[in-house]
Amino acid sequence: MTEPVTVHVPLGNRAYDVRIGAGLLARAGVEIASLLARPRVAIVTDASVARLHLRRLQDALATEGIGSEALVLPAGEATKNWDNLSACVEWLLERQVERRDVVVALGGGVIGDLVGFAAAILRRGVRFVQVPTTLLAQVDSSVGGKTGINSVKGKNLIGAFHQPSLVLADIDVLDTLSERDFLVGYGEVAKYGLLGDADFFAWLEDNAPSLRGDAGLRQRAVAHSVAMKAGIVTRDETEQGERALLNLGHTFGHALEAATGYSDRLLHGEGVAVGCALAFDLSARMGLCPQETPSRVLAHLRQMGMPARLSEIPGDLPDDQALIRLMGQDKKVVDGRLRFVLARDIGDAFVSDAVDIALLAEVLRDAR
Repeated sequence: MTEPVTVHVPLGNRAYDVRIGAGLLARAGVEIASLLARPRVAIVTDASVARLHLRRLQDALATEGIGSEALVLPAGEATKNWDNLSACVEWLLERQVERRDVVVALGGGVIGDLVGFAAAILRRGVRFVQVPTTLLAQVDSSVGGKTGINSVKGKNLIGAFHQPSLVLADIDVLDTLSERDFLVGYGEVAKYGLLGDADFFAWLEDNAPSLRGDAGLRQRAVAHSVAMKAGIVTRDETEQGERALLNLGHTFGHALEAATGYSDRLLHGEGVAVGCALAFDLSARMGLCPQETPSRVLAHLRQMGMPARLSEIPGDLPDDQALIRLMGQDKKVVDGRLRFVLARDIGDAFVSDAVDIALLAEVLRDAR
């Protein structure tokens, strides 16, 4: 078995390690023990993940003499709301979780975001450990300290920056994902190559079709993605500049998620994939990148069986102007101006607010 890889996120007194490898869930007690002031943790998970992984985590903790209680929330994006946040915080208070204790978020991005936000506001900040169980969460949401919930006005509009104390990314748990959920995570993996590492994207073109069945390739892809994100987060923790590059495809993607009601018509990584294709199309039409580059992006997404155009999203979508208005709710809007992550080429992205709305509408129209 390949040894776990450690990616360190050096944020001063909030520094932490991301551990990536096979079998980490079974040794979670050993990994977490050094963080604990007393031998107990509170676990928050969702119903789907609890059925698959909760017992193994609790057994691994118990082996090291660590007691645990678990709150099981409903599965799905709709869980990221005020009601479940309140329920989570009150449950933690009932268990008398203190600042020096540790809350464990066991699940995908929804659980990680919600539990991280609960930890951020509980007693003005308690420590938490991310145990991400999806590819999407392992390469993206579990690292970097962005936590939050959704509003009826848009996705992730309510939240806080609160770094975890440890991230345990067990690549074995990815075997339990459906093909679609694995690809949802792959949308974010591809994004890292597209925004800042052309060599990594070329490696993915050669190897990504084998990621699902090859643990070694999977570990390499997750570790490389995490290392890229950790570097960016270290340089720009609260998204004042470079960290905005991580939003490649997201201004489009979040609007499309809102337009489809945050339903299983379009999952997050699928929205990001469509958004990346649209961002490269827009960049080429603005004369920023070579004309053949969007075709290469499109070809790779198609190779992986991912949606890449609006026409590939099931059901009806709002008209172009309505989609543009949804983009206006995005967190990346500054002084009322839409900001997009655009590209000069694969691996060379930048942020711009100099997008002509008529051209944007043209890109959306043609993608239908």
